[in-house]
Amino acid sequence: METTVTAAINLRFEDIEPGTQFESAVHTVTPADIAAFADVTRDHHPLHVNAAYAKSRGFLAVIAHGLYGLSLMEGLKSELKLYEETSVASLGWDGVRFKAPVVAGDRLRVRFRFVEKRLTKNPARGIVIEALDLVNQRDEVVTEARHTSLILTRQADCASSTPNAT
Repeated sequence: METTVTAAINLRFEDIEPGTQFESAVHTVTPADIAAFADVTRDHHPLHVNAAYAKSRGFLAVIAHGLYGLSLMEGLKSELKLYEETSVASLGWDGVRFKAPVVAGDRLRVRFRFVEKRLTKNPARGIVIEALDLVNQRDEVVTEARHTSLILTRQADCASSTPNAT
């Protein structure tokens, strides 16, 4: 059985238990969010900026970019500060699926769980794989993905506290 826990800060590789789940705070999407993402990414497709066009394609209003949802997933997860000082790098996203549109007014949160972990050749680093869902106020998954992170192990603490030999 999987366990839901309160987020710890600065998880190390050894702290990660596959099956452990987390849930983020809620973010309410605004029209300004959608417009700002269009501006930053230079993607002004009419689905994202023209309500009449979006409605002509079967949507209730302009829809957020799929990559906005993916970016928001990372941001909401980052706010939990799980790896605030222990993250080395994001190694990539896999299995990304945009399952439902996101519109202004949606209240989104991230649910995720650790699904796998493995050590690297460098004993100071480990790889962690997370399964994430971006969920709206109706508990519908609007985006799903898997994320791979490179994080520090406790060995990294030992290596950084050992004086250099001269």
